[in-house]
Amino acid sequence: MRNISKTFPGVKALSSVQIKAWAGEVLALMGENGAGKSTLMKILSGAYHADPGGEIRIGGKPVTISDPIAARRNGIAIIYQELALAPNLSVAENIYLGDEPSRGGRIDRKAMYEGCKPVLERLGAPFRPETIVGWLSIAEQQLVEIARALHSQAKIVVLDEPTTALSSRETERLFGLVRQLRAEGIALIYISHRMAEIYELADRVSVLRDGGYVGTLNRSELSAEALVKMMVGRDLSTFYTKEQHAKANRHTHILLDVNGITDGGRRVRPCSFELYQGEVLGIAGLVGSGRTELARLIYGADAKAAGVVRLEGKELSISAPEEALAAGIAYLTEDRKGLGLFLDLSCGTNINLGVIQRDAMRGGVLNLAAGRQRAAQAFQALRVRAASPQVTVGSLSGGNQQKVLLSRWLET
Repeated sequence: MRNISKTFPGVKALSSVQIKAWAGEVLALMGENGAGKSTLMKILSGAYHADPGGEIRIGGKPVTISDPIAARRNGIAIIYQELALAPNLSVAENIYLGDEPSRGGRIDRKAMYEGCKPVLERLGAPFRPETIVGWLSIAEQQLVEIARALHSQAKIVVLDEPTTALSSRETERLFGLVRQLRAEGIALIYISHRMAEIYELADRVSVLRDGGYVGTLNRSELSAEALVKMMVGRDLSTFYTKEQHAKANRHTHILLDVNGITDGGRRVRPCSFELYQGEVLGIAGLVGSGRTELARLIYGADAKAAGVVRLEGKELSISAPEEALAAGIAYLTEDRKGLGLFLDLSCGTNINLGVIQRDAMRGGVLNLAAGRQRAAQAFQALRVRAASPQVTVGSLSGGNQQKVLLSRWLET
């Protein structure tokens, strides 16, 4: 990809970016949220059109990628962090989607089932072609995406944050598949923020910052210090200070006290912890360990069977999210597209949804001026990369969508 630029109304998302991926290598693509990684890959996959002047070459020959179908014809497959599968269809139907074999004017399912067996065996898939995709785990659904890419004879496979929802064992299995595909001569573009994964897999690393190309490092040149400096423009040492901070009221001010909260043992057994003011408390565990379910119990999104939640010493009775919000507790869902944001509405509208009653004037008319001012301040405070709060939130990158969602709750 040479001199790739992309302009959205009021925003230069990419400026003269260039990357090269060789057959039989893993090229890691890194950058902060909003650096332009997703935009660049959407251009490669045909979801976006680049500005005039850029060029994409495959095998040394210029190609025109006008849409996802053209990308597929040119051997390009992209596996997004949020998997693009039809959950109610079978594995075979997903692999052949849009390219179904037919016989006598009808879809030939027998041919589909037989046709996808070789690629599933090649990947060591533990499920049958007839299995309904919605019954599979996230890791297994990811295998279906990879199988679809290989079935379409992909020469370039893009993996966008592929380990986000995987356990450590599933991650190791994915790494094995990546190495296998590399050995088969496929070019892989691997997007990740996790340094350990980059050291484990990458042959080279290309870095973007603020929509521009910074540079590329070979495996022998990789270091955390070099990568961080390329991504943010500052040395790693500037992120840490020698100032000693007292643990904020560690022994005097418990902000949140959770005692014995449980859903009856279905997913969360009795759990207790204390959160101090000014503290960041991490809740760790493998996929399926109950972290999300614990948060939903505290927030009132799911009903608790037992347990007590106290905020600043006062016992709360939370049975619904609006009661949690009234008490000052907000919840950022992991599924921002499905449960957090209204993708077809503007960023400003999404930001103001949490305080819509506050802006209501007499007669139920909204104070639109207050909402616009609040959204503009949120954009500036969290450095949301978009032309204005009036653009639809669905057009933003994942990182910027997350900033919009966070802004909503910071305003409540």
